[in-house]
Amino acid sequence: MLSIKKYAAIDIGSNAVRLLISNVIEEKGKPVVFKKNSLVRVPIRLGADVFIKGRISKENTQRMLDTMLAFKLLMKSHKVVKYKACATSAMRESKNGSDVVNAVFDHAGISIDVIDGEEEAAIIAATDLNKFIDPEKVYLYVDVGGGSTEFSVITKGERIVSRSFKIGTVRLLNDMVKKDAWTELNTWIKEHTGHYEKISVIGSGGNINKIFKVSGKALGKPLTYFYLTTYYNTLQSYSYEERITELSLNQDRADVIIPAMRIYLFAMKWSGAKHIYVPKIGLADGIIKSVYFNTVSSNTQ
Repeated sequence: MLSIKKYAAIDIGSNAVRLLISNVIEEKGKPVVFKKNSLVRVPIRLGADVFIKGRISKENTQRMLDTMLAFKLLMKSHKVVKYKACATSAMRESKNGSDVVNAVFDHAGISIDVIDGEEEAAIIAATDLNKFIDPEKVYLYVDVGGGSTEFSVITKGERIVSRSFKIGTVRLLNDMVKKDAWTELNTWIKEHTGHYEKISVIGSGGNINKIFKVSGKALGKPLTYFYLTTYYNTLQSYSYEERITELSLNQDRADVIIPAMRIYLFAMKWSGAKHIYVPKIGLADGIIKSVYFNTVSSNTQ
């Protein structure tokens, strides 16, 4: 007996807001399959408001209301049975974050769960990595966001330790990451990876997905530290405008991609990793699996 239901996740990040709709396929005697059906991304960039002014602007509050209502209608059209909306770094730190959360509920009927950095890291690490990783290897999982980056050490397919750091692309663009934060991250990575003989990095987030696509590598094949360094230097040789016109990057990607690469490169350098795997998964995937396996509270359409 085959059952296909649609689940959804709304990821309200510091750089963009995403709606992921997935088919959850159940067949007797077989493991459940999660297959992406639709992904909508809106670059509201809440972090640009919050990290500089401490609050979400009226303009971006209205954009949030419009976007959430659109997501609600899309979920209805897709006949989504369960969903969850999670907000991360920008909403956590915004002085008027709770007001925006309440306004979204009143306007669109969507309840937003503002999660802390450790919960974010745990949800991301709970995504099904088994089909992407070798259970005999050790990995440093790095999920780069606009306001924070989540790090997890995975060995024998299990998450050993996770930590969220306030180092993100939007913060870096606005020169809001102090030297101490980098030093703390360096110490944490070396402390938790230094005793392993060999380690690889797993990268998630829109920027590394774009870099992987540009590389032309087959899914499952890693990028090298050398390739990432070369591409980083190439990007820096172009102006913001040239990255859009000549490298065909979206305008909301053309600026954040460089600070994102800095984070991945430092993670590889400090852990001693020579390769980075890009399985194209992230917080939204983790939310859907958490909803399905009832490890987090969810909403019904």
